[in-house]
Amino acid sequence: MVRLDLAQRPADIQVWLNQIAVICLSEDFQRLKDELELYYRQADPSRAGIKAFADALYAFLTEYEDTGAASFV
Repeated sequence: MVRLDLAQRPADIQVWLNQIAVICLSEDFQRLKDELELYYRQADPSRAGIKAFADALYAFLTEYEDTGAASFV
């Protein structure tokens, strides 16, 4: 498990958290999460919501990293 040292670079962490918040509140993220959840419910209903959220977030963060975007904000 990776351990974050919040005192090390609080400004960077705040930017990162803000970007994740913007992603999670976006309509595109919600739509992908909901679609994945419906699909995952067929395989494992008890963990479908968690898996869908994690996979949707990973997809958006990967897209962000691949495009070299400065910010989602």
